[in-house]
Amino acid sequence: MTAELVAGVDSSTQSSKVVVCDARTGEVVRTGRAPHPDGTEVDPAAWWTAFGEATKDVLDGVGAIGIGGQQHGLVTVDEAGEVVRPALLWNDTRSAQAAKDLTEELGGPGVWAKSVGSVPVASFTVTKLRWLAEHEPEHADRVARVLLPHDWLTWRLLGRPETAVTDRGDASGTGYFSPTENTYRLDVLAHAFGGRTPELPTVLGPAEVAGHTENGMLVSAGTGDNMAAALALELAPGDAVVSIGTSGTVFGVAEQGSADASGLVAGFADATGRFLPLTAALNAARVLTAGAAMLGIDLPGFDRLALAAEPGAGGLTLLPYLDGERTPNLPGATGSLHGLTRANMSPENVARASVEGMLCGLAAGLDAVRAQGMAVRRVLLIGGGAQSAAVRAVAPIVFGVPVVIPEVGEYVALGAARQAAWALAGTAEPPAWAEKGPGNRLELDEPTGAQRAAGHEIQQRHLEAREAAHGVPAKFGED
Repeated sequence: MTAELVAGVDSSTQSSKVVVCDARTGEVVRTGRAPHPDGTEVDPAAWWTAFGEATKDVLDGVGAIGIGGQQHGLVTVDEAGEVVRPALLWNDTRSAQAAKDLTEELGGPGVWAKSVGSVPVASFTVTKLRWLAEHEPEHADRVARVLLPHDWLTWRLLGRPETAVTDRGDASGTGYFSPTENTYRLDVLAHAFGGRTPELPTVLGPAEVAGHTENGMLVSAGTGDNMAAALALELAPGDAVVSIGTSGTVFGVAEQGSADASGLVAGFADATGRFLPLTAALNAARVLTAGAAMLGIDLPGFDRLALAAEPGAGGLTLLPYLDGERTPNLPGATGSLHGLTRANMSPENVARASVEGMLCGLAAGLDAVRAQGMAVRRVLLIGGGAQSAAVRAVAPIVFGVPVVIPEVGEYVALGAARQAAWALAGTAEPPAWAEKGPGNRLELDEPTGAQRAAGHEIQQRHLEAREAAHGVPAKFGED
């Protein structure tokens, strides 16, 4: 008997990726991929074209499909169902001033955090709507429906039905949806969009069916990219994901919603009915590549140098803000090297300080989600930076908790596929895919007491250097 197959799509900023999996085990049987155009605004038609290319000759025998998409982007549709203007993506920062204005107009950061779980920043959909209302009012007047990227693709896949759908995970990144109340804040939407109240997608439950394609394939609700990755990794409370890509993210599953008035933590919902507090750092894997370039070596050589140095890098501390920083307490900060002496000025210590500094920035993210009530019992380390031997050696020391390295995988697409399998099965819980899905994991040794003490000292020096350079109080474990 042929196994039931499901598909998951990751419609990211750069490309569309699709995986076809066994619905019972999660084993990947086929894949596809197609590129997206560059830019911070894109005609959504390009996503649809890429979806068609990525899924060509891949969906045979697939019974259900789910779409995971880049969060926050703004897709506007008119009464005829046509796109009003190119979609503004999460990385389009032209709405930065709109974010500041909206924060002040509606009572400040604390009010926003309590109302929608997050303080608005330029990536959020609500700020892009304000920008559109102020700078392109003729386009704003044509908008009949507002969708997120994954919403729009799901809507197209279903043949552009009268009612579009979304899920609470992706909706929680708009800035006008309350994940704790599970409802849109239409008053916030209208205020941001100059009194206009366009139609919004219906918010489906985690395993609810969105509909079926013309050929009968079930379509699940879909979700945002971070929520899909969490679903693929089968996170449980106490698990925190640290993703080391071009930028870094820290997130985990929580039973209660967060409301961080500092703006460090976004209080998102996840794709299972729970919550997904998340914080981001601009500087992650690029710190390693920049360090290797400065020392004139390749990345394997950089790893060897870093591993040859002792923990603490001889007292050398790198603040790794090499591309600026976007957190509220460090806007536009630049990097710096602290504690440099003739005794510790060696390539080995510089490499080690680069790894430790990058990980300390992410450890601050772990502290931020802890401060919102999320227990962190272990860290799942993913992304390109997780393949570094030096990162794997240093991470348990700096984080102070057990570290697990999941196998490399297309986690967003896999999470979307797992959601599709869940909708297809109609069960109370999603299928367990740990054996054949993305669950094969390398568990690093738990840090010893001495290593935890060394990590505490490394983080303390990092915080003290940050206070000296940028005036942010050095409060270990309270950021």
